Amino acid sequence: MVASQGRIFGIQFGDYGLFATLLLSFSLGFITFFTTCFFAIFGILIYNTAGHHNVNFADSYRYIALPAGLVVLAVSLVVLLAFWFRRKLSGN
Repeated sequence: MVASQGRIFGIQFGDYGLFATLLLSFSLGFITFFTTCFFAIFGILIYNTAGHHNVNFADSYRYIALPAGLVVLAVSLVVLLAFWFRRKLSGN
């Protein structure tokens, strides 16, 4: 094993090609979007029923899930593309 390969939480991310890197980044963004949207909808549901409020469920998409998904997408693109570029520039 080469010590210069990228690892995140013990998982090796240095050997992926460009397509796999992009696919992983976008899938992480989608997974984050849908997971946070799921929990945000249930959170708004509980908030509306417990406190007799009238918060629109579309707010879970706009203000919670979309920003979280975009942040994870941006961070994963930067990190995984940095690993890919570093491997390409090192000649491996």
